[in-house]
Amino acid sequence: MNAVELANGDALELQWAWRLAVALAIGLLVGLERGWQSRDQEEGERGLGLRSMALVGLIGGLAGLLVEPVGGVLVGFVVLGLGLLLSAAHVASVHRCDDLGLTTEVAALATLLLAVMAGLGQLVIAAAGAVIMVLLLGYKTELHGWLKTLKRPELHAAFKLLLISVVVLPLLPNRGFGPWQVLNPYEIWWMVVLIATISFVGYFAIRIAGARKGMLFIGLFGGLASSTATTLNLARLHRDGAGGQAAIAAAGILLACATMFPRMLLVASLLHPPLFWPLLWPVVAMSVLLYLPAVVYVWRSGSSEIAADLLPRNPLELKAALFFGALLALVMLLGQALTDWFGDAGIYALAAASGIADVDAITLSLARMAGDELLLLTAGIGILIASLANSLLKAGMAWIVGGHALGLRVFLPMGAAVLAGPIILLR
Repeated sequence: MNAVELANGDALELQWAWRLAVALAIGLLVGLERGWQSRDQEEGERGLGLRSMALVGLIGGLAGLLVEPVGGVLVGFVVLGLGLLLSAAHVASVHRCDDLGLTTEVAALATLLLAVMAGLGQLVIAAAGAVIMVLLLGYKTELHGWLKTLKRPELHAAFKLLLISVVVLPLLPNRGFGPWQVLNPYEIWWMVVLIATISFVGYFAIRIAGARKGMLFIGLFGGLASSTATTLNLARLHRDGAGGQAAIAAAGILLACATMFPRMLLVASLLHPPLFWPLLWPVVAMSVLLYLPAVVYVWRSGSSEIAADLLPRNPLELKAALFFGALLALVMLLGQALTDWFGDAGIYALAAASGIADVDAITLSLARMAGDELLLLTAGIGILIASLANSLLKAGMAWIVGGHALGLRVFLPMGAAVLAGPIILLR
């Protein structure tokens, strides 16, 4: 045997040892969590713990290493054997203490398969899967608590989000249709899914924390779900006497409106990353000019509980998603038409008109056109115009619906933000 063969043999042994170590670590990690959960039980009553799971990981790693010389059928026999062993242990556990839970047994099977993956060399996926599994096992109480507070419409909303993203989206054609070939069904629906997901996350952030956690949280995540809806609700609550002082209601509105700007930056950057830098500093300036007075209002007003009906309506209605898709398609079509007919001036007029109704549609449309049909600066100015038009609309809503005291507190910071954004962008 020459030196090259010896070196290759040593490298192979080192590689096998590393894979086996990762498989053992996976078993130890899962066993640590399972052992900690059953630490108060008497000896003999505990299920699979640290040592048992470590052995499962070691067996899985060895099975993965032996796949190449022996064949994949070995893994099947190992899984079958462990499954029979776990089934017998579970039956005995049911007879002994009426424990019908299968979590530990399923975790052992998952540990075995992850260890097999580690033995086969898929170390990153195996380690990531083990960490995710341990988190799911460790957060049992929190997950069950969230499940108890989940309402049927919210569960249906989650299923609808999966429907429009996992089922509908892959079925749509990814090519242009209509005038100028500007209407791409796949891209339009992907944007619908993006906005629906952001709103969905914002809604559940409020639901998990509860409606009485304070104006700061409601304003921030209300802006993530819908700053316009949050503004209208807070103005109405202040008018009806349910929202407390004008300052605390104004704080919630300003927080919601300020949150719209980072959301807008996120959406535009996801679609066209070069838009991030032109929009960054205007967004930072406008956000700060709204966040600071909101914090001052909260500090001066003290704590104030918020009525439960402040929570936004479930943001994921299929009718709303379809309407947004139609609006987005119309904005994209008009944007291309106005660009061809009037150049940049047409885009700016469309942005102002669209921003009054909805910032997301025009943001997505201009971000999609940036770099192809539009200059980067033109797209950035158009997105900014839409956000400013929407901000002025919400300031007017706060004044008209909530009254003079609320309107003044909202309008002054909003006016400063509206002036600062274009100055910074065009500096």
